[in-house]
Amino acid sequence: MTESDEHTKERFEEWFEAAVIHPIEDFQDPKQEWRRLFSELLGTFFLVLVAAGGGMMGQAFPNTITRAAAVTAPGLMVMAIILFMGKVSGAHLNPAVSLAFAARGDFPWRRVPGYIVVQLAGATLAALFLHAVINVSATYGSNYPAAGYSSMSAFWMEFILTLGLVSVILGTASGAQNIGIVGAFGVGAYIALAGLWGSPISGTSMNPARTFGPDLVGRDWTAYWVYVAGPIAGAAAAVVCGFVLRGRGGGKSGSGAAQGALYTEVAIPGKD
Repeated sequence: MTESDEHTKERFEEWFEAAVIHPIEDFQDPKQEWRRLFSELLGTFFLVLVAAGGGMMGQAFPNTITRAAAVTAPGLMVMAIILFMGKVSGAHLNPAVSLAFAARGDFPWRRVPGYIVVQLAGATLAALFLHAVINVSATYGSNYPAAGYSSMSAFWMEFILTLGLVSVILGTASGAQNIGIVGAFGVGAYIALAGLWGSPISGTSMNPARTFGPDLVGRDWTAYWVYVAGPIAGAAAAVVCGFVLRGRGGGKSGSGAAQGALYTEVAIPGKD
């Protein structure tokens, strides 16, 4: 090998280490929490962009978006988000889901505050974007109890719908029932189905962040407690149901689904 070839080889090895090896090591470094947080920020932004955008577009362009389309679109978006970034952060997109995964033992409690903050931020950015582009109040993209129905009625609807949603999420992520990224289809389908029948009373939020962004931008917090208490109580009930059905969490499968593949911490290493 000539001196020129030797020099070329050395330069290639230096480039390969700097451009390929170091980024991989950086990505797998557990200190790189910012990757997960950015993933949750981006994912929640897109979710609220579609979920709130349906109502706001409907206000700007009457008779163009049906209720069925408006409630199905978020399910399709969640499906897409899980498929393209679920392996990075777990694609929670929802404070109630983050709390449920932590209570189940599949997600470290110390990561929960960061996830919730960026989920709320992503939802707010989406509402700001929609308001700036569509030029209608963000309240048209939020959730409120239907006229003639009490806040308690909306609370119970949010409770039962979130119980179902989080049960699907935890179930498709646990042990022998873990179906990996294909779980995206189950979660997305449930969100669409819940919206088709449950949205007239409460709007089918099932997500404190999804309602937070439009309420903050629209400056209307009417009955917001419903969309915090209902989903969180429903998520807690789903954790209890998960324990009854499958026992303790914290296994490899559930932890991998909740945390993504970036750096998975398994509470019970010997448990599937």
